[in-house]
Amino acid sequence: MNIIDTHSHIYAEEFDTDRAEMMKRAQENGVRKILMPAIDSSSHPLMLTVESLFPDLCMSMMGLHPCYVKENYEQELAQVEAFFAQRKFIAVGEIGLDFYWDKTFATQQYEAFHHQIKLAIRYNVPIVIHSRNSTDECIEVVSKYRNENLKGVFHCFSGNEEQANKIIELGFYLGIGGVLTFKNASLAKGLESISLDNLLLETDAPYLAPMPFRGKRNEPAYLSYVLEKLATIKAIDKTIIAEVTTVNAEKLFGF
Repeated sequence: MNIIDTHSHIYAEEFDTDRAEMMKRAQENGVRKILMPAIDSSSHPLMLTVESLFPDLCMSMMGLHPCYVKENYEQELAQVEAFFAQRKFIAVGEIGLDFYWDKTFATQQYEAFHHQIKLAIRYNVPIVIHSRNSTDECIEVVSKYRNENLKGVFHCFSGNEEQANKIIELGFYLGIGGVLTFKNASLAKGLESISLDNLLLETDAPYLAPMPFRGKRNEPAYLSYVLEKLATIKAIDKTIIAEVTTVNAEKLFGF
């Protein structure tokens, strides 16, 4: 069985002591590819180093995370553009809006979001959207590019069925991770009517570990728990879930 972790920060310092062992566990649990979203210039070297150490397993995105949009965001965006001019990346990500902690740089977040969407259109790659406390706002932004062949995924989707349908209508996927396994998670009910053709699997490691590891460090091997939960919700064998979501990831990211 092959599955793809479409969103994992495995270059984070939380893995510095056991990264090789963690990678081995991932492969033992069927993870064939791990897609790594970028954060900002401080972490780009770490991400690219991990990619070079595990070239058959890891693939990098490039972008500026909305939580790291600060006074210097224009310089950060210039570095993102410079990287794309140097080499190929599988996506522009993770990008978007985050209104959970602070809206001080809300205007700049919007500017960075639009700028990076246009970069994705230019290079014909998908975008990976971070939309914490901003799902409706991100849907509105993406809808402005409806006729420009924009594609991508709403990472860590935890919205309602109405939002899910709007995202799917735009031709985007829903990234499903550990939140699905949480007790009383409304996401499980909302996914009952959503086709597998619209879903991707992800961990967001080292964050949002699924049950029974909630509150602990997440890792790609735990994607199997998300897979099993989704199989239960859909009443479909997990091998079918793995096959369909893997095809979805290959189709979106082009590998």
